[in-house]
Amino acid sequence: MTRLQLAQFSNQAIMFAAIVYALAMLAHIVEWAATRSTAPGRILVGPDGAELPSAGSDLGGAERPYRVDLWGRYGIALTMVGLLLNAAGVLARGLAADRVPWGNMYEFTITGCVATVLTYLIMLRFQPIRWLGLPVTALVVVLLMLAVLLLDVPAAPLVPALHSYWLYIHVTAAMLATGSFTVGALASVLFLVRNRAERRGTAGTGISARLPEADVIDTFAYRVHAFGFPVWTFAALIAGPIWARYAWGRYWGWDPKEVWAFVTWVAYAAYLHARATAGWRGKGAAILALVGFAALLYNFVGINLWGGGLHSYAGK
Repeated sequence: MTRLQLAQFSNQAIMFAAIVYALAMLAHIVEWAATRSTAPGRILVGPDGAELPSAGSDLGGAERPYRVDLWGRYGIALTMVGLLLNAAGVLARGLAADRVPWGNMYEFTITGCVATVLTYLIMLRFQPIRWLGLPVTALVVVLLMLAVLLLDVPAAPLVPALHSYWLYIHVTAAMLATGSFTVGALASVLFLVRNRAERRGTAGTGISARLPEADVIDTFAYRVHAFGFPVWTFAALIAGPIWARYAWGRYWGWDPKEVWAFVTWVAYAAYLHARATAGWRGKGAAILALVGFAALLYNFVGINLWGGGLHSYAGK
């Protein structure tokens, strides 16, 4: 295939990935709606993340919980297909440009979607977190639509400053951390929803009925952030400065993106430190985690669009 054909294939793969993710999102919406119609009160969750009928509940026999579980499995299967298409689009983009596909915001976005979905699916293999399926697929659909409609640019060679093997190391680590922080942010938002419902005594109704207990979500969010933080530390404070030394002759120059990468690190460090030493749990910790994610988003979007500096090429 020629580079033009590879570029066209990449665009088509990303488009179909967005469609399949949207179908996965719809499957999870049906799953959530079916769950809400099963029975009021507490929802029991099995080891695979599927809801189980509580004693004395009117579920219309075994058919209704079976359908709930089936729609959830449809959502997961479609998410996997979407991930394969998403990854194929990223790979084809790299082949079309004859480089790694991490040279601009469009490529960062489509690759970040792969990292986020992959993080979710890997964690789903070990923990019953199918309740995250709807927010994950919804977020990825929005990101891919924004990438295609607003950020897409023709594949082009890298600027000279990016010609280094540290590009592979630095950006790969940053993407892995970003995927973890994104999943953690979604979990923190759902924690706030569930925690509020528990305090108001409405945990068995509405959206919160589909979620596990607030303490379970809080613990999961902490573990995800605890995984992503050392990866971000390596990407932003070790690999990044080393690459800067080769590219610009200094390890650290307080460039806007460097500053906000450090701000992001401080926010997540404060969150993890508070959780580990002071036992700071609950609403305050979740809000602090979301502050860190907001700093991460500004580092990715705001600096690229408005911040300028030596990293301004990343917004092109």
